[in-house]
Amino acid sequence: MMKRHIAILAVSLMAALAWGQTPVVKVDGGSLQGVSSASGEVTVFRGVPYAAPPVGNLRWKRPQPVVKWKGVRIADTFSNICWQPGNAVGTFYGNEFYWKEQTVQSEDCLYLNIWTPANAVGKPERKLPVAFWVHGGAYFNGYGHEITMDGDAWAKRGVILVTINYRLGIFGFLAHPELSAETSDGTSGNYGTYDQVAALKWVHDYIAQFGGDPDNITVLGQSAGAASIKNLVSSPMSKGFIRNAIIQSGGGISTNAVSEIEQKKAESTGKEFMDKHGYRTLKEMRAVPAEELLRIFKEQGMGLFRPHIDGVLLTESFDVAVRNQHLADASYMIGCTLDDIRPMGKQIDEFCFLRDSLDHRPAYQYIFARKLPGTHDGAFHSAELWYMFHTLDRSWRPMMPADYALADEVMNCWTNFAKYGNPNGKGKESWQPFTLANPYIKTFNVEFGN
Repeated sequence: MMKRHIAILAVSLMAALAWGQTPVVKVDGGSLQGVSSASGEVTVFRGVPYAAPPVGNLRWKRPQPVVKWKGVRIADTFSNICWQPGNAVGTFYGNEFYWKEQTVQSEDCLYLNIWTPANAVGKPERKLPVAFWVHGGAYFNGYGHEITMDGDAWAKRGVILVTINYRLGIFGFLAHPELSAETSDGTSGNYGTYDQVAALKWVHDYIAQFGGDPDNITVLGQSAGAASIKNLVSSPMSKGFIRNAIIQSGGGISTNAVSEIEQKKAESTGKEFMDKHGYRTLKEMRAVPAEELLRIFKEQGMGLFRPHIDGVLLTESFDVAVRNQHLADASYMIGCTLDDIRPMGKQIDEFCFLRDSLDHRPAYQYIFARKLPGTHDGAFHSAELWYMFHTLDRSWRPMMPADYALADEVMNCWTNFAKYGNPNGKGKESWQPFTLANPYIKTFNVEFGN
């Protein structure tokens, strides 16, 4: 027994010494300590709470302040993921991205992850640019530490990467008259978008502790994550927090970002759905086990619950906000893949043309044209994720040296944009803005000479 205690003490001491290599920072909630990456060049903070767990009476409420903790919280583990249907192995995306999918789900899922250069932790004077990533997944799937997503290559290029979880599906976007009656402004729903805003504000308030510049935050996302970015740059609640924005495969001037339905319609949809399943009061609704809510959502609610115009968080659609010049005053990068889920080129062109005609900061347009090796699926929706996070070594596909060279090019452009609002950085302007006079589109593809 004594030997066992000594062995446990030794392991604990070794862990403490390892943890002691990274500085402790003060954030909302208490003291926090990250862990070193394999190379030692990057410090990672996994599973950092940015809001209280939305459980019990906080289900279907806007994010509340973080619950404080005692001592030093060691941020070495990714959080559970928000409740979602998931992508089964055997489907295209299940095979592509989710064959190692994390399956532990919980309503306690409002956490973010931070990758920062090891020598920047605890040094607010560093003022490094920050990239704030919002995952996709049709507003009912996804999480901030999917297999494609990693911030190591970002941090090594001098950009802090933050990824987040936010509530999804019926947990994140149910509107209901009883829920609206609880609020001072008489609205409900959009909880997942409120989560995104809360996480963005958390980053603005505390990222200096990780070496970041709160005045140089680039928001970026892909698919529903890109639609979320369109919502963030349109929302009055996130104004002043965004310096640059990257919209990947989220369309341009279209209704893709936010449902055109307004609050009363969203409420009636939610009430009809819950009534149909026998849940008519808030007490009944909040008592439903999460597993049962997910079951009925999967069977009959897929596509029903997503962001809507509530007049508070989202006061107008992205299209209207662009034309009314209500978007965040930011530089924009926008594009899609060659074989994307639907044609987006004309919508993206129109966005860039409008930005130019309204004499705003430039918009840079791209198309990702690399047809991925291993299958004949082409440059499919989400294909660029392996490259923009430089995680090709995690893919099952037979990536070639040319793919790694392309990933370097993509990463340099994305991180330059986060630093300067210009994908060229301080170098020669080979990627020109898309304007009325010069509708330039940057093409990303492999060069087989590499």
